[in-house]
Amino acid sequence: MSVPVPVSLADNPTDRPSPRSRPALSPSRASDFKQCPLKYRLRAIDRIPEPPSRAAVRGTVVHAVLEDLFGLPAAERDPARAALLVPDAWERVRGERDGLDELVAEGGPEALFEEVRRLVASYYELEDPRRFEPHSLEERVEVDLDGDIPLRGFVDRIDIAPNGMLRVVDYKTGRSPGPMHEARALFQLKFYALMILRTRDIVPAQLRLIYLADKILLTYTPDRAELDRFERILTALWRAIIDAGRTGDFPPTRGSMCRYCDFQHLCPEFGGTPPPYPGWPQQDSGPVPVGIPEVPPTEDI
Repeated sequence: MSVPVPVSLADNPTDRPSPRSRPALSPSRASDFKQCPLKYRLRAIDRIPEPPSRAAVRGTVVHAVLEDLFGLPAAERDPARAALLVPDAWERVRGERDGLDELVAEGGPEALFEEVRRLVASYYELEDPRRFEPHSLEERVEVDLDGDIPLRGFVDRIDIAPNGMLRVVDYKTGRSPGPMHEARALFQLKFYALMILRTRDIVPAQLRLIYLADKILLTYTPDRAELDRFERILTALWRAIIDAGRTGDFPPTRGSMCRYCDFQHLCPEFGGTPPPYPGWPQQDSGPVPVGIPEVPPTEDI
């Protein structure tokens, strides 16, 4: 099985694609541009590697455990069996990238395993994986709006009820957003709902974010008219990105999320200087390599 690795774990400066692939719009990249155009540029166009964080690695291992859990017969998906899946999930993640041992040096792998087991145990307080069979796991969804707006994303889980109703589920290993940041979470849910609508011609009956750190479920029930409006928002956002790509004008925006940013040394707001703009890539995105999918940066987990 494949599992979702963040840009920080998947990108290697020595083996970047040549020519550079054309950026696509994912929930994370769309949020990056809305939050700070320079951050978007450095991640999506320059593809500056970001150091992996312990939180990102922990999140990747949790995703791997939950994916492996649903590979078992339903009757075997009990909490004790889930806890036993952690070491193998870690080894798979560890095998995808060198240097992860340093992130778990303090306390050793067992300390990380215990953190993962606590988050997986929290999952059982929100759902019982023995009571349903998922339709798909870690599904890569792709659609081009109007033929030239590429949307891409990994959906953690899709459930389809016997009556055909569809539910999209996304796991978060961080804490649920406060009222000030709920819009960011809803943006991601609407993004997934729109991709499902355009690829399957189905409006999902429910979208669910599962926050494992504080055991919170955030649900959203979309309707077609709202998703049509959201498509227009994404279209305008992509046009703004394309305009910035032509001119190279990706200004920094200072805000509360700057404290999580790995690019402060390249940001004028913090006395840094960005590298010369490499230009907008023209090559279409190719197939995604087989392996661990993208794990979000720390602020997205």
